[in-house]
Amino acid sequence: MTPSRLFAAAAVTMCLGCPATGALAQGLSTATQTIDVMNTLWGKHAGTRANHAKGVVVEGSFSATPAAAALSKATIFSGQPVQVTVRFSDSTGLPALPDGSPDANPHGMSIKFYDANGDVDVVTNSLAFFPVATGEDFLALLQALAASGPDAPKPTKADQFLATHPSVGKAFGTVATPASFARETYNGVDAFIFVSAEGKRQPFRFQFVPVAGTEHLTPEEAAKQPPDFLVDELPKRLATQAVAFHMVAQLADPEDQTRDPTKPWPADRKRVEMGTMVLTRAASDNVRAQRELHFLPNRLMPGIEVSDDPLIDARVRAYVISFGRRAH
Repeated sequence: MTPSRLFAAAAVTMCLGCPATGALAQGLSTATQTIDVMNTLWGKHAGTRANHAKGVVVEGSFSATPAAAALSKATIFSGQPVQVTVRFSDSTGLPALPDGSPDANPHGMSIKFYDANGDVDVVTNSLAFFPVATGEDFLALLQALAASGPDAPKPTKADQFLATHPSVGKAFGTVATPASFARETYNGVDAFIFVSAEGKRQPFRFQFVPVAGTEHLTPEEAAKQPPDFLVDELPKRLATQAVAFHMVAQLADPEDQTRDPTKPWPADRKRVEMGTMVLTRAASDNVRAQRELHFLPNRLMPGIEVSDDPLIDARVRAYVISFGRRAH
């Protein structure tokens, strides 16, 4: 799809849930400012994303469990193998950031499921929950960081924002550098809704758990690693062995809210294993794959729907703008 067609399709999609043209215009303005301030913080780098600029693309397949088909009529859960393309990434818009840098956290994993009835995108990262609840708050956080250089008066704008938004510090306290992209747990911080064949609706959040187990490095160990140890290690690993993740859905109870991604649901909420994703090979042309891939959290299919979480639309708008800039 060309950038112009992508913008047109995304604009139509983003109108869903927007009560008025003014709300859509405000959301697009916030998204544009968000990408602008990312470019201020990390610079503009041709052909790369405004955030999560550094990454590696791999391929494989996903096979669902019968429990998944009972929860959702989406055909990716039919039980037949579905091809997937997955991009693992470091945080920030710095394409040369060392993988072991604390700034590379949280790490991301975005998945595109290729189904005969349409693609499905799932965007996850290693945060246990998101630092802020809305696109406007995320923009305000980035603006505060941009205004808080080493010469900024104390307390800095960032200090002030963190003091009034304690969820930011708590969220970033849940991440660490993984020993491998294959040894990290990735969370879908936004709530979505499964719709079964009978019409039953079930709010949920995705989680991808490595079959080999989660393994993190200490800050001291991470600092000693080569700059590209994560993006180099995964293709080498796949050359000798497959990498598998369990897709898990945490199901909300009726009293659980779905609107605020800074508030995780209680740990005792039911978790259903939806299937296993097996990655078997690196993309044949990693640079080209990263340029062409674009993931939209609301690219779904019947059986999976967005919730009332406003961050979903905010992320879509920002991703579309970032893709448009890197595609030129």
